[in-house]
Amino acid sequence: MSFWQWLFSLPVAPRIHIIMAMIGWAILAMVFVFMATELWVAYRQFKYTSKWKWVLLAVDIPPLVVQTHKAVEQIFAQLSGAQAGINVGQKYWMGKKQKWFSLEIISLEGYIQFLIRTESEFRDLVEAAIYAQYPEAEITEVEDYTKDIPSAYPNATHDIFGVEFKLDQADAYPIRTYPDFEYNMAKDVTHADPIASILENFTRISAGENLWLQLIIEPTSNKWKEKGIELVKKIVANKKAAPKWSVFDLITGPLFAIGHDLLRLWEWNFEPLEGAVALEPPPGKVSDLTPGMKETVQAIEDKISKIGFKSKMRFIYVARKENYNPGRCVDGLVGALSQFHSQNRNSIVACGATLTHYAFADMRLNWLKLKYMSAFKKRKLKTGANPYMFNIEELATIWHFPLPFVKTPLLQHTTAKRAEPPLNLPIEMLGGPLKKMGASAGDLGVPANLPFGDEVIGDSNDTDLPYA
Repeated sequence: MSFWQWLFSLPVAPRIHIIMAMIGWAILAMVFVFMATELWVAYRQFKYTSKWKWVLLAVDIPPLVVQTHKAVEQIFAQLSGAQAGINVGQKYWMGKKQKWFSLEIISLEGYIQFLIRTESEFRDLVEAAIYAQYPEAEITEVEDYTKDIPSAYPNATHDIFGVEFKLDQADAYPIRTYPDFEYNMAKDVTHADPIASILENFTRISAGENLWLQLIIEPTSNKWKEKGIELVKKIVANKKAAPKWSVFDLITGPLFAIGHDLLRLWEWNFEPLEGAVALEPPPGKVSDLTPGMKETVQAIEDKISKIGFKSKMRFIYVARKENYNPGRCVDGLVGALSQFHSQNRNSIVACGATLTHYAFADMRLNWLKLKYMSAFKKRKLKTGANPYMFNIEELATIWHFPLPFVKTPLLQHTTAKRAEPPLNLPIEMLGGPLKKMGASAGDLGVPANLPFGDEVIGDSNDTDLPYA
C-alpha cells in the first residue's frame, strides 16, 4: 500500500500524469483499435457495395382491382426472404452488408407514381411478390427521377424542404394500423383508407414542383422482439421506465445518492426486530392491469408476433425557386402521418427538418439541405436519426396501393391486362415525367406526356398518330 499512499499524497497534476502513464496508453490503444476497425469495415463495405446495381420499378395497379391491405402485407412478408445472415468473417473481411428496399410515392408536377427501388439481385423477388397478390399489375423499370434535381445547395434554380420521421416511443409499441380504420356504417364502404389523406397532398403539386416520400426497409433478424418481451414484463410487473438523464443529472445524481444513503445509514436502527421477516413485493399479474394497459400489452404482443423490418421514412419537397411553396403540401403531409397516432402506444413524429435557428444559420441550413438530398438520392437508411422497427402490418398501413374508392387524380393505373403482342406491332412508348429504361419518346417523334400503357399506332413517320 506504500505506493498508493505515496501516489495519492502527490499534488493533483503529478498524480494525473503518473496515472495516465500507467493506464493511459491502454485507453488510447483501445480507441485506435476501434477507429481502425471501423475504417476497415467501411472500406470493405464500400468495395462490396460498389458492385451493386440498383433498379427502380414503377408499379401500376388496375383501378378496379379489389385487394385489402392483407395483400400488401403478404408482399412485405415475401420481401423478408432477402434477409441474409452475415457472420463475423463476412462482415469484417468481405464487407458484406444486408441489402435493402426503398418504397416510394412521388409526385412529379402532379404526376403520381408508386415506385420500388431494389438491388438487381432481388428484382425477381419483388416482381414475384407483387404479381402473386396483383396478377394484373404492370411493373416497368424506369430511370431514377432524382438525377434531374441538383444535389448542391444553395442552388441557382431549385430549393428544397426535407423532413425526417421517427417513432415517438420504443420500437415495441405499435402505431395505429389498418384494422383500426375499419367501420360498419355503410354496406359498400367499410374502410377509411389512410393512404387517401397522404395522396391528397401529392395532388397539390403543380408545374415546377415535386414531392417525394421515401420509406426504406431492411430485412433483419428477430432479435428486436426480445425488447418487446422485456417491455411486456415491465408493464405487467408495474415497473416504471428508467428516467432520462441529462448531463446535469449525471454529475449531481451520484452525489445526491451518496448523501441520501449516508443519511439513511446515520438513522438506521441496527437492533433486529423479533419475528421480523423480509417481505418481497408480489409478482405482477395481468389481471391487475387497467383495461387500457391490457390493450397496450396485447398490442405489443401482436406487433412482435409478425415479421419486422428496420425502417426509415423521410420526404422532400423540391421546386424551382419561382414555384417554391412548401406550405402547399408539407404541413398537410406531416398532419396526414398523425392519423397513425395511438394513445398509450406509438406515433410517427418529425425528428428533423431543413430548418435551423443557431449561429451560422445559412451555412447550417445549406449543409442540412445537402445532407437530406444526398440521403434521399442514395436511399440511405442510417443517415440522420437511428432506424426503427415496423412490422409488416404497420408497413402495409403506411405504404399500399389505394383501394378502388380512393379517387386520386393523376394517379397512374394500368388500363388493360398485359398480353403478348401480335407480330409487327409498333413499339409501345412510355412518356410522362418518368422515362422507361432504354426508351426515348422524343427520338420517335411522339408526345412526351403519354402515361404508362398507352400505345402509338402507325408508322413513326406519320404526322397524325392515333392513340389506343
